[in-house]
Amino acid sequence: MMNKVIILLGPTGVGKTEVSILLAKALGTEIISADSMQIYKGMDIGTAKPSREQREKVKHRMIDIAGPSESYSAGRYIEDVVPLIENLHKKNRIPVIAGGTGLYIKAMTRGIFSGPSADWKLREELAALEDGQSGALYSYLQELDPDAASKIMPADTRRIIRAIEVCLKTKQGMSELQQKLTRPLPYEFIKIGLTRDRKELYKMIEERVDKMLQSGFVDEVKRIVEKLNKSSSPLRPFTALHAIGYKEILMHLNGEIPMEEAVRLIKRNTKRYAKRQFTWFNKEDDIHWVDITGIQEVNEIFKRVWKILDGLINKAG
Repeated sequence: MMNKVIILLGPTGVGKTEVSILLAKALGTEIISADSMQIYKGMDIGTAKPSREQREKVKHRMIDIAGPSESYSAGRYIEDVVPLIENLHKKNRIPVIAGGTGLYIKAMTRGIFSGPSADWKLREELAALEDGQSGALYSYLQELDPDAASKIMPADTRRIIRAIEVCLKTKQGMSELQQKLTRPLPYEFIKIGLTRDRKELYKMIEERVDKMLQSGFVDEVKRIVEKLNKSSSPLRPFTALHAIGYKEILMHLNGEIPMEEAVRLIKRNTKRYAKRQFTWFNKEDDIHWVDITGIQEVNEIFKRVWKILDGLINKAG
């Protein structure tokens, strides 16, 4: 049993947080976040980070461990998360990983390809190339590594730049290197996925965005910007303030768009992100899905999850 790791996953806004708390309490264990934005300090409202009250109920790990100007990779996530898993296993506890960042989950269950370290000067040069001519980077990647390009959306600038960076630094294609260097973590993963009807989820996302704004999200973004402006650390491309919600509010604060448009974009982009998460999760064949459409009561959701999970733990154990 002490080689097992439970992963509670699902799209943004589906209702993972409260369920993960009940699950961790039932197992007498801790929650390890697999959310790439909740790692950042000060980014609480916009990332729907578990509240202080929720974190007092159950110990949460991998939250508030990096500053918003830092670049935090999946490789670093694995380096940080393995000792936490090992420590819980030594205490005869099964860790509960909760989150929807597919890259982190994939890094744990299938292995991580770290590749060469980030070359920020090169990345900035590549970003400038894209600014000068839309689509230029994707075309460049198609020339360098057609296989990698076929697996990346043309609008996914971050991944395109990383793939180009790997090609230029190693003289090899991303896919070729991944096959050579990727190894999964040595645990038995039990994946439980929460899903809802798409229309219901989108409505919940819209309501959550409205609640975030009522809770002081704009002021949160202002505070982060003020801290970064006073800091000696440069705000590099693709760090925390480029996350959905933060970038749109920042555009508003910079006078680029009115508030109404910022809200519309946050809702639209969050829904698109949820759709991408669904697409990613649907490619996984070992997720035990729990359809919670129409169910808002967290205890009822927990019962459904536990019914499946209890059988899996006992069967595997």
